[in-house]
Amino acid sequence: MQNLEHGNFTLRACEGIGAFTPAEWSRLTDTSRDRPGYNPFISHAFLSSLEDSGCVATKAGWLPQFLRLEDECGVLVGAVPCYLKSHSQGEYVFDHGWADAFERAGGRYYPKLQASIPFTPATGPRLLVNYDWDGDAVRAALANGLQQLATQLNVSSAHSTFVNETDLVSFTEAGFLHRVDQQFHFINDDYANYDEFLDTLASRKRKALKKERREAVANGITIERLTGTQLTQEVWDDFYTFYMDTGSRKWGRPYLNRKFYQLIGERMPDDIMLVMARREGRYIAGAINFIGSDRLYGRNWGCIEDHRFLHFEVCYHQAIDFAIERKLRVVEAGAQGEHKLARGYLPVITNSVHYIAHEGLRRAVNNFLRHERADVALMSDALNEHAPFKKSEQ
Repeated sequence: MQNLEHGNFTLRACEGIGAFTPAEWSRLTDTSRDRPGYNPFISHAFLSSLEDSGCVATKAGWLPQFLRLEDECGVLVGAVPCYLKSHSQGEYVFDHGWADAFERAGGRYYPKLQASIPFTPATGPRLLVNYDWDGDAVRAALANGLQQLATQLNVSSAHSTFVNETDLVSFTEAGFLHRVDQQFHFINDDYANYDEFLDTLASRKRKALKKERREAVANGITIERLTGTQLTQEVWDDFYTFYMDTGSRKWGRPYLNRKFYQLIGERMPDDIMLVMARREGRYIAGAINFIGSDRLYGRNWGCIEDHRFLHFEVCYHQAIDFAIERKLRVVEAGAQGEHKLARGYLPVITNSVHYIAHEGLRRAVNNFLRHERADVALMSDALNEHAPFKKSEQ
């Protein structure tokens, strides 16, 4: 544990979520199910499951270096989930080009600091504040503390990915560079049901989605949505088989192991909704979703049988159904995927921030990001033009 000074606060670098009790962690904004804005990925249950399963560890190239901000009495004031990394895998915001350029020029890019949720491309708070304290002051101390830790550890850089708008302000005020990307989200406009959502689409698009959903459950396929006590170990066994099959083909080495799914099933079952497809008495496909206070987060999918449109039904249409039923405001469908646009998911800008210690690399990255932001804005505008919704009359 390393100490850093910041005004009247003491900032410590701790080796993991174990430096925080669940009770004190729950006093941090958005980490408790009892509070508005709850984000399941920054819960003590989720982060401890990553560590206790070994998915996050030195061997995996994710060494926890959580920042713990305390007042003069040792009371937890704020925190940052942070990791010392020896690679750029599992982040979904790609800096491999920066690393290659810096190392070709004689620099050392790794290790680096990563303030994020491992393997999770979902926007949320990264500068966590005890809700009894002034948020602006605490976030400023944490953002500056992340730079101090980078200097103390003599690493090339510190990054925070998928940050929310509030944290973005604090990071940029502290001198972090701003990067943007885009995802596709479903926005629930207080729809009473899926048919009411369909009524907002252009006729041709509406007919196509109805046909797609019918064909997805042909061949005797049924769809189940499971949560809470329905998440038995047998269900997790089947889902993990799907995850491993798809992950092994897509990424080469899936990031999450079976113990992780066992632990989240035990520690946060009410925050999880599995969509499972069954045919001839057995499950053949599934997708995992996490439930926040106002949004649903789609994550991993897999299957052991290929059926036309089944992926879209299990991952996207069922998520919309669930969000409408639960009156959730947004469905975040994960990284990438222009195919989501035709299914009612709209392009949304995501944000990350980057502190680069080396002045020359910082200038080069800053110049790159300026052009990239313009390109992303143009792409977002172009995609919105092709959204499936009815065009408003001029």
